[in-house]
Amino acid sequence: MLGLIGLVFGVFVLVGLPLSFAMAMATVAAIWLGGQYDPIIVGHRILQASDSFVLLAIPFFILAGSLMERGGIARRLVHFAHVLVKQIRGGMAMVAIIGEVLFSGISGSTAADVSAIGSLMMPTLNRAGYRPAESASIIAAASAMGILVPPCVMMIVLGGLLNVSVTALFAAGLLPALFMAAVLLAYCWVRAGQLGITGEGWASRREFLIAFVDALLPLGMPVIIFGGIFGGVVTPTEAGAIAVLYALVVGGLIYREITLRLLWHSFLETAIVTSAVMFLVGGSTAWSWFAATEHLPQALLELMLSISGDPSVFLILSVIIFILGGALLEGLPAAIVLLPVLLPTIEGMHINLVHFGTLVVAATGVGLFLPPAGVGLIVVCGVGKVGIEPVVRAFIPYLALLVFTLVVLTYVPQITLILPNILGISVR
Repeated sequence: MLGLIGLVFGVFVLVGLPLSFAMAMATVAAIWLGGQYDPIIVGHRILQASDSFVLLAIPFFILAGSLMERGGIARRLVHFAHVLVKQIRGGMAMVAIIGEVLFSGISGSTAADVSAIGSLMMPTLNRAGYRPAESASIIAAASAMGILVPPCVMMIVLGGLLNVSVTALFAAGLLPALFMAAVLLAYCWVRAGQLGITGEGWASRREFLIAFVDALLPLGMPVIIFGGIFGGVVTPTEAGAIAVLYALVVGGLIYREITLRLLWHSFLETAIVTSAVMFLVGGSTAWSWFAATEHLPQALLELMLSISGDPSVFLILSVIIFILGGALLEGLPAAIVLLPVLLPTIEGMHINLVHFGTLVVAATGVGLFLPPAGVGLIVVCGVGKVGIEPVVRAFIPYLALLVFTLVVLTYVPQITLILPNILGISVR
């Protein structure tokens, strides 16, 4: 029966059916042909998956990210980062990475994140002396890292799938993201020296003060989100609602950049992305239920134990699987399809779920830019108007560094778990 559902699912995907519908319809087809269960169960499972207070944070953070972009908040944050590091060799490339730390993962769409930071930074990188392929590679590396930065829509969904605290996942993702960013920043400095690109000179006191004052209100956004959630003042859902209100007030009433037309487009974008995410969650819930009834997780656990009972081997195999899944299916769909099947094996090997969830986010982030099929890599080539072959050649060193940091995170779980432990957040 599992072979049948895999065949039907593959056919639906090949004919262009959205992944969420393909999962649900393949499950319905398998149930109907098997005759053991009532197909209406699929509908019940989809509705049950959507009935979650935690998932209510998804539209709030997506809307907040859209308003940040359209309201000038993201642009001011990037400009302030530029003023801070422009005197350093490779400073312009560093701005792209810092910009991703400040604004990434919140929109719910990798394509949206890459388009936003790419359209903002690529012309500037080209003017600074980087070849278009190198500029695209910098944006790709920054975006692959940025998916780990909370608040991340993918982490919200994983919190529900793994039955762990979303706040714990947010806290667990922060230090790994900063670690990856630090490695990329160091390489940008080295690479700029190889390319003969120098800094722009120190910003004047007046220039710094103007940029700082201009970014003061935008800097309040991460303070509200991180301070509120990690301080235990608000839940992630409440923080998302506050972020939307803050972005509306700052971008609409103070900066006056959010018009009614732009607001409507933000609402429309939020509805589309949220609907896609929720359909994915619902379809995966139906699929995972059917897989459990057919004892797929138990069979997978036996297979993994026959290869090796060492959790470290399972972890690295899982990372490879999610990198490939991120390249073929995109990040969130890959996690939603694979995690329910792997979860019993993870629990059976007593692997920390928060650590594993963070690895899933990081691995799919890298997979999104895995040559030649990664969706993120294709998008960044489109934004930069450059062919994929030169970008792949330029991206290889950045990809090697991303994989290196991912291996370190896999085998040094303290990097992931130390911040939640310091904050007193449960990471069972």
